[in-house]
Amino acid sequence: MTVVDSGLAHLSDGLFTTAIATYALAMASYTAEYAFGRRGRVAVTSAVEEPVRVLVGAGGPPPPADDAVLAARSAPGGPFDQNHGPEPAGQRSSANRFGRFAVALTVLGALIHTASLAIRGIAVDRVPWGNMYEFSALVGLIAVLAFLGALARAPQIRYLGVFVMLPVILVMFLAGTVLYAKAEPLVPALQSYWLAIHVSAAASSEGILMTSAVITMLFLVRQRYDVQSKEPGRRIRFPVSLGARLPAPATLDKVAYRTVAFAFPIYTFGVIAGAIWAEAAWGRYWGWDPKETWAFIAWVVYAAYLHARATAGWKGRAAAWINLLGFGAMTFNFFVVNIVISGLHSYAGLN
Repeated sequence: MTVVDSGLAHLSDGLFTTAIATYALAMASYTAEYAFGRRGRVAVTSAVEEPVRVLVGAGGPPPPADDAVLAARSAPGGPFDQNHGPEPAGQRSSANRFGRFAVALTVLGALIHTASLAIRGIAVDRVPWGNMYEFSALVGLIAVLAFLGALARAPQIRYLGVFVMLPVILVMFLAGTVLYAKAEPLVPALQSYWLAIHVSAAASSEGILMTSAVITMLFLVRQRYDVQSKEPGRRIRFPVSLGARLPAPATLDKVAYRTVAFAFPIYTFGVIAGAIWAEAAWGRYWGWDPKETWAFIAWVVYAAYLHARATAGWKGRAAAWINLLGFGAMTFNFFVVNIVISGLHSYAGLN
């Protein structure tokens, strides 16, 4: 019988709380950059909409595309480059420092978060995602890593960390309170190497898709702002007013789509691995258990989203709502099916 190291388990819980606090500080720094930034890759969120004076017509090149404009302005030496661009009086703007500090805190929080999961795994001598608390902790970590990965590809979205960190902190807060479970050995039904394979794929894909859902919601806000701002005398209210400082809709739409395209194969592998594990444990690959059913519904919705984007060229609001519908099905499967509906997958670890 596995003996739980209570000292390491307690250390893991402390690191988990520390990670939440670090993420909260990072979110505050992202907020400061969002509120006070006036330059750099962050503050010039509407740069792609500003008129760009280029010579057209006789011998002049065609106007650059939105993404090309932003890339040129954010390139080393460009007017909005944080590292090489001109700075007033030879000093960096406070907003830029807030942004860099936020990224540093995010990385630090991710390291502490990873240590928390690793130490809990050592404490119970198993993979640390055998209940809803541990699964939520892993999803939150993957969401943060997904944002950092997207940030490496599109540094102009850095200040969007304020919107990504908020749901991460909420998920982790729920995990540490409502969903918390003491460090214990796995129940016999979960004592299989398939746990590490199936749950790792499911948690990784759900964390990445959570980041995509946040960016999709920001896309809808920005698009709505663009529509209302063109209406004379229209008073723009919160949260649509946030769109004034968000990146161009095309940029947000592209990041959200690419994120789903990256996560979907991982989620598909997780569903297949779960079916193989079900055959080994219960003698059948698929039995339409509530959790299996909702996992399939979410898979179908995301497959429809990617198919529509790839074949019909769907973009904009219609595709965005399909993306959010898929994440809604996945969220329902995690919270409602795990907690309320009884089934063969009832291993939430809650009383």
